[in-house]
Amino acid sequence: MALQISDKVRALGAQAEANLRQPFDRIDAIARVNTEKVLAAFQNHRVAENFFAGTSGYGYDDLGRDKLDEIYADIFGTEAALVRIQFVNGTHAITCALFGALKAGDVLVSAVGAPYDTLLGAIGVVNKGHGSLLDYGVEYRQVDLVNDAPDLEGMTRAVADPRVKAVLIQRSRGYATRASLSVAEIGEMCRCIKEVNPNVSILVDNCYGEFVEELEPAQVGADLVVGSLIKNPGGGIAPTGGYIAGRRDLVEGAAMHLTAPGIGGECGCTLGQNRLLYQGLFLAPHTVAQAVKTAVFAAGVMELLGYEALPKSTEERHDIIQMIHMKRPEALKRFCKGIQFGAPVDSYVTPEPWDMPGYDSQVIMAAGAFVQGASIELSADAPMREPYTVYLQGGLTYESGRAGVLLAVQELMEQD
Repeated sequence: MALQISDKVRALGAQAEANLRQPFDRIDAIARVNTEKVLAAFQNHRVAENFFAGTSGYGYDDLGRDKLDEIYADIFGTEAALVRIQFVNGTHAITCALFGALKAGDVLVSAVGAPYDTLLGAIGVVNKGHGSLLDYGVEYRQVDLVNDAPDLEGMTRAVADPRVKAVLIQRSRGYATRASLSVAEIGEMCRCIKEVNPNVSILVDNCYGEFVEELEPAQVGADLVVGSLIKNPGGGIAPTGGYIAGRRDLVEGAAMHLTAPGIGGECGCTLGQNRLLYQGLFLAPHTVAQAVKTAVFAAGVMELLGYEALPKSTEERHDIIQMIHMKRPEALKRFCKGIQFGAPVDSYVTPEPWDMPGYDSQVIMAAGAFVQGASIELSADAPMREPYTVYLQGGLTYESGRAGVLLAVQELMEQD
């Protein structure tokens, strides 16, 4: 039994794929480098089967948990790391990192415009309830983009104030239309910021970017990198959680906010999940490569249909997200409907826009994942606002991601 994909759509896919040999080769080369990096870290830390045993209750002396912290620090090139299933999502991990780095009277600067929608409530830009940074006396400023690009001069002016103690850099585009940041660009931003204010802590929201390039932001000057385990570094296997890696004092500060002052990272049981976190990390470079290939293929097919895809199919990638301007709300809905048809879970469901918590406009989401909300698995989502841009990401295997994209294309072509 085969998927119901027309010969016309299959031919379109083959045409797009024929043009993608060079980008695919580049993606495979990066995956090889990162796989060796992860394998070397596992071997250097003498990973053994007893690391996979879980703990309950307080989680004291969880060898597997503590060793995984060390492995993440090794891979990301940092002094310390905190990898915990107690992080409910990336926003939670980033919020803990910010609270750990800031205190009353300090100033936080967002370096590339407004951060991702769900962080606005945590910062206090919008009122989502008590407990924001603003409620605890932290002032917020942001450096807006210039022509959809980072404003280095604006950054240096913004951080010259000695009250600025932390700068947040969001690597991925979120629901903005700017390009995602390369590790090299982040490195240049870190250099400019530190020249003006060497005491500032630079925090990078690394979501969607891990293992897409050979280096990570902490290796080019960032003090802290933060992400979600149900995105890239979980390899499609981790059931939940997040990580924070960077300067030891900042990691410890974040741990104190995750649990409580005086407890920090000493507690936190793993409930038998260690094996999945280790195995997911081991698979992550390969799984990320599959997702990047899926994004490149989607761009190639949609370009043939006349849609604007960013990045373009032949451009180098800095995260797993593919942006496609659908221009019309109905086209956006049909594309998401087709992606849902390509899911292994809930493929029969038709996604509809809804008032998703943390967002200021209705959001449509196509996702049929083994792990709820796992955006390393094929998914597509978009805010229902102009220019009706869909954000496609994930794909545990290129073959399944490719099929999902073709089903989305077929849904579009059948309705036009």
